[in-house]
Amino acid sequence: MKRRVAILISGRGSNMAALIDAAKAADFPAEIVAVISNRADAPGLEKAAASGIPTTVIESKPFGKDRAGFETVLQRALEEAKVELICLGGFMRLFTAEFVQRWYGKMLNIHPSLLPSFPGLDPHGQALQAGVKISGATVHFVIPETDAGPIIMQGAVTVADGDTPETLSQRILGIEHRIYPEALRLLASGKLRLEGDICKVEGTADRDGTLISPRTI
Repeated sequence: MKRRVAILISGRGSNMAALIDAAKAADFPAEIVAVISNRADAPGLEKAAASGIPTTVIESKPFGKDRAGFETVLQRALEEAKVELICLGGFMRLFTAEFVQRWYGKMLNIHPSLLPSFPGLDPHGQALQAGVKISGATVHFVIPETDAGPIIMQGAVTVADGDTPETLSQRILGIEHRIYPEALRLLASGKLRLEGDICKVEGTADRDGTLISPRTI
């Protein structure tokens, strides 16, 4: 049986589209059964509808700082759709600790940096200011602390001397579209396990995955 997944968005839904495309494969262990946005003008809603995915809008603005009130409505929508797993795709709304605990081990997020480096806003600008030579993206389980949950999968790109936040963002976005569907596949197929705050993956083998940047040796 395929696991039932909801994707929560607030904007264009770039990672949402990658997840929807991956889930079309017959052997993918999850199906996208709902796309929920906290903004009615999110462009991703049209993309989801075009793919035949049911969409729901739960405007967060009227709730103001009442996060629990918003989550009550959201939880009802998730239950009505019989959702088992959640993927956050640029969802710009903070959750209460209670909601996160309810979905612990079942809610994923993706962040465009190699966590734990550069959490929060403007990760590309942070990376460039720090002068790192490698950056990337991280899929992780959601916990109450921002961008701090157990890491499931990461992908990296080299950082060029002439990079701007925009050019770096575009290259990392390609990595995001590769690793997010794969992380969902691993979770939905039962190949992930949590040992304390560390996520382990069944069936992985040691490989020479060395990445050196700048490449002089």
